[in-house]
Amino acid sequence: MATAGKVIKCRAAVAWEPNAPLVIEEIEVGPPHEGEIRIKIVASSLCHTEMFHLFEGKDKRGFPTVLGHEGAGVVESVGPGVPDFKPGDKVIPSSVAHCGECRFCKSPKTNLCERSWVNYHVDLMSYPTTRFTCRGQPILQFTSTGTFSEYIVINQIYVVKIDDDAPLDRVCLLGCGVTTGYGAAVNTAGVTPGSVCAVFGLGAVGLAAVMGCKNAGASRIFAVDINEQKFEKAKVFGATDFLNPKAYDKPISEVLAELTNGGVDFSLECVGNPEVSRAALESCIKGWGVSVLVGYTDVDFSARPIQLISGKTWKGTLVGGYKIKDSLPKLVNDYMTGKIMLDEFITHRMDLEQINDAINLMKTGQCIRCILNISK
Repeated sequence: MATAGKVIKCRAAVAWEPNAPLVIEEIEVGPPHEGEIRIKIVASSLCHTEMFHLFEGKDKRGFPTVLGHEGAGVVESVGPGVPDFKPGDKVIPSSVAHCGECRFCKSPKTNLCERSWVNYHVDLMSYPTTRFTCRGQPILQFTSTGTFSEYIVINQIYVVKIDDDAPLDRVCLLGCGVTTGYGAAVNTAGVTPGSVCAVFGLGAVGLAAVMGCKNAGASRIFAVDINEQKFEKAKVFGATDFLNPKAYDKPISEVLAELTNGGVDFSLECVGNPEVSRAALESCIKGWGVSVLVGYTDVDFSARPIQLISGKTWKGTLVGGYKIKDSLPKLVNDYMTGKIMLDEFITHRMDLEQINDAINLMKTGQCIRCILNISK
């Protein structure tokens, strides 16, 4: 392409500081270096992790930054040492690395990667080095991606090539939220046919967990949320029962225990709230109940040791346990063949200039997923 090897000037939504509106700026995006790919982002969604960093994160060193990590686009150019990608390839950039060479990548037990930014710079939620600049200063790329920019530069270990026919304004959802919730159920929890499940929180991640429970053969799926307007949407994805914790004068764990003869087999916490995490664990049946922390947060949490001594398992998941290079192309194919849903998550579509409106919709619980048109 004509822009290969050159600095590209483009639009991006910059978060200059926490708790402040994003600003549409013209930024400079440098050419890719060794092992890197420059991608034209076509579409991106807004995820709870951006909301946490913008409004709840404690470390101001993570600013200024370009947020966004649920995007999809087309390769514009590649740097030296990138044999598997070429200009024109449709791709999903991921915030999770998969180098394929480290001890974690070679292990079937995890989808972690030793080369991931998470291992070294979780305080910044980004690598300290970046190919973005604006007003003469470097701008971080959130979770190594920064998909609220028309162009990004990212290491090839974070990029997945997908089917040429895949609709980018839908499969971008597989970059994080849907993959995380769905995999939390089918991989991390290991939901079994005939089991009883409870999903706490009915945002996109929670609804994807509901879908995973259904596709894994669960016989009963409790959808738990304080916003009852989300129950109809949960029914679309397979939920069978609906509970609003505020409608009861007792803990929701006790309500679930009464309804299920002791507790659910699997619970998934998709909020990122330590109190909800504890309630999800306490909702599991003793002996074999499994509870999974799915929603992102970085604050302390606690539980009574007897909950685990009694035989329950409490664990977490990162992007649903999927190794991205192996699994994302398969999930794209599953969508294109009707095995999983994506369109049903989309409640709004907006242009990049409306990013602050999208953030407000997410903050107020009026939105499941908003697709942002990034490149004109």
